[in-house]
Amino acid sequence: MENTLMKPAWYLTDASFDWLFPERIQQMSKRHWTPVGIAKSAAAFLASEGNGKILDIGSGVGKFALIGAHYYPGSIFYGVEQRSELHHYALAAKEYTKTINSEFINGNFTQVNLADYDHFYFYNAFFENLDTRNRIDQQIDYSTSLYQYYSRYLYRELDNKPAGTRLVTFHSLEDEVPPGYRLIDASEDFLLKMWMKK
Repeated sequence: MENTLMKPAWYLTDASFDWLFPERIQQMSKRHWTPVGIAKSAAAFLASEGNGKILDIGSGVGKFALIGAHYYPGSIFYGVEQRSELHHYALAAKEYTKTINSEFINGNFTQVNLADYDHFYFYNAFFENLDTRNRIDQQIDYSTSLYQYYSRYLYRELDNKPAGTRLVTFHSLEDEVPPGYRLIDASEDFLLKMWMKK
C-alpha cells in the first residue's frame, strides 16, 4: 500500500528530487533518470505484493529505488550501477533522505545473482551502447556487441524466473523481454510497460 503519510518535497517533482545532487548530475536528469511520475507508477506495479525484493538494473543515482522505497516501505528496492561515481551519489542520497528499505550495489549487473530478486525495473540502461551522442560519460566501454550481450544475458535471466515475476520497462527496445512475459499495462505513449511472467 502506498505510504501517503509523509511526502517530503524531494518526492513531489523531478526538480525537487534532483536538488539532492550536484548541478552536473541534475543536468543529466531529463535524459537519464526516471521521472518521478514514472517511478511511482512502476513501483506501484512491482511492489503490489508488498514484501518483494525489487532490482533496478542500471540504477544511476538511485532515483527509481529511492522513490519506490519511499512510497512502498513494505518492499526493498535495490539498484545495481557499474559507475562508481553514480553509486556514490545514490548512497549519499539514501543517507540524506534516511531511506532504510533501499540498497545500492556498485558493479555490472551480470555480476549480480538475479535469482535473489523477485521483480525488476529496467530503464534501458543498455541503449548507451547504441547511442553515440547521449552517453553519460566515457568511463566505460561501449559497443553494439555489448548491447547484444547484455540484452541476451538479461533475456536468459528473466526467462529463468518463476511465474508471477513482474517486470517494468521504460524506453526499452524489448530485446531483453522473453515471450513468456505478458503485457499487463502500458502508458498512453507505450514507453512505460508492465509485464508479468506467465
